[in-house]
Amino acid sequence: YMCNQVCEHCHVDAGPDRKEIMTRETMLQCLDVIKNTGAHTLDLTGGAPEMNPNFRWFVEQASKVGIKDFIVRSNLTIIRANKKYHDLPKFFKKHNVHVVSSMPHWTKGKTDKQRGDGVFDKSITALQELNAVGYGMPDSDLRLDLVYNPSGAFLPGDQASMEKDFKKALLEDFNIQFHNLFAITNLPISRFLDYLIASENYEDYMYALVDAYNPSAVANVMCTNTLSVSWDGFLYDCDFNQMLELPVNSKVKHISDYNEELLEGRDIVISQHCYGCTAGAGSSCQGVVA
Repeated sequence: YMCNQVCEHCHVDAGPDRKEIMTRETMLQCLDVIKNTGAHTLDLTGGAPEMNPNFRWFVEQASKVGIKDFIVRSNLTIIRANKKYHDLPKFFKKHNVHVVSSMPHWTKGKTDKQRGDGVFDKSITALQELNAVGYGMPDSDLRLDLVYNPSGAFLPGDQASMEKDFKKALLEDFNIQFHNLFAITNLPISRFLDYLIASENYEDYMYALVDAYNPSAVANVMCTNTLSVSWDGFLYDCDFNQMLELPVNSKVKHISDYNEELLEGRDIVISQHCYGCTAGAGSSCQGVVA
């Protein structure tokens, strides 16, 4: 969960002081599973995954094993954080990485309020650098998507409408282009939970999630098609469960013991935070699900 930022909504409580980091041994175990199962999507997240000393090695190795959609979730500012990261846009391009980046708003004030002073300007520069190597262009295969998280105790607005607003503002103000916007609901975990309690919004927010429950969203929530591997190799139905220390309900607990047949037959571990993924149009790492 090491990260160069300390965002107030972060559900993994990431920051510069975090010490948890995936080892090359665990990465090799993940690669073995990918090779043996033919997994088609690999999604690297953090913190800032680029800060892992084995990040580039892992990207190089993983790009050779047939992954069709290789996602790196970048906070953007890491690209400008240090000279050793300045070439990341070219590195991503070389390995056809699908870049998914956090961008709370197209204005400086709202972005910096959620993610810290100076984040907006660095994010804009990073997006321009990604555009410069071909990311986000209308006819480009170099995918660049943005992620929106609400800045308070409320649900995201309509994803399609927000995407139009983001595209219009970023193009007009900064000549920036991207492919899709993913609207993700903040779940009551870690820092966002602390915020809800401190602002006395917890009960109202939970009622809002429950009242907005959408049965149609259940079929496509990410725990039905994605397996989360923690920094130390343990398995979870999603990274939210990982933060709550709710491991998979299976004899198989670790990536080193991976058994697809046993894992496919498991029951998903659920709790009250799951209402966040089934509220309104639903929510997942790829945005709305209903």
